Amino acid sequence: MSDSKAVLEQLQTLRDFIRYGASRFNAAGLVFGHGTDNALDEAAALVLHALDLPNDLPDFYLEARLLEEEKQKVWEILERRIATRQPAAYLTHKAFFCGLEFYVDERVLVPRSPIAELIERRFSPWLDGVEVRRILDLCTGSGCIAIACAYAFPEAEVDAVDISPDALEVAEENVLRHGLQDRVRLVQSDLYQHVTHDYQLIVSNPPYVSEEEWERLPPEYKAEPRIGLAGGAEGLDCVERILRGASKHLTPDGVLVVEVGASAEALGRRYPEVPFVWLEFARGGEGVFLLTAEELQRHFGFTT
Repeated sequence: MSDSKAVLEQLQTLRDFIRYGASRFNAAGLVFGHGTDNALDEAAALVLHALDLPNDLPDFYLEARLLEEEKQKVWEILERRIATRQPAAYLTHKAFFCGLEFYVDERVLVPRSPIAELIERRFSPWLDGVEVRRILDLCTGSGCIAIACAYAFPEAEVDAVDISPDALEVAEENVLRHGLQDRVRLVQSDLYQHVTHDYQLIVSNPPYVSEEEWERLPPEYKAEPRIGLAGGAEGLDCVERILRGASKHLTPDGVLVVEVGASAEALGRRYPEVPFVWLEFARGGEGVFLLTAEELQRHFGFTT
């Protein structure tokens, strides 16, 4: 319906607007996957944000009736989601990772890595018994992985590296919001270029989307910075460099954890002799491997 006034006269409650938004999203063919995986949850997130209400609002509030100015605010954000095809997180400037809230905008990817489960488990069992003093987060983007690691390992210092100064501005905002500026250090660097320490853990969600996959991405994903997604012909340009430099910066008891998504098959073909440990996740997700410092040294040496 193009007559917004007529529509708004018929919609009255929170439930009405969430249902209407979900219907509009489905009809418009929107794609989800940046914090929600369906139209109903996406509409709920946007409606609640527009009204300055928490995500865990008790169900009985869904019958609350909206004022006219509130209706207009909700209408505008729902229509903006359809018109721009931007992920909801860019409209709300809010994303959640490991149960923590982060500021996000178009300068960084929306946090959604399955690595969150590993952080919550403190990378057990691979780091059980290891005194984790330093952690390196390569391609940090919003800083969500680095910050979540700082919470999970309160005795550790974390270096958060990104080549993009724009991304590091967002990461700095998040470090300050979480009060971790004494433990999370932001470094502008092309991977290991300006890294000088050794680490018990190197973790990375680098750009790993192949050229073929990039061409097929829906608008919601192409709204994100290409530098954070596109990884060359097979999606392995950055991943290969991470592998070849990891030994130089890991302690003997350290591990490397990298997300490669759909490029996992290409990685296996390129290095059939490398014993990648492909991790499993209770909440979904795949394409994350782990290698120990010993395995990296054996197969990649100290090359950069």
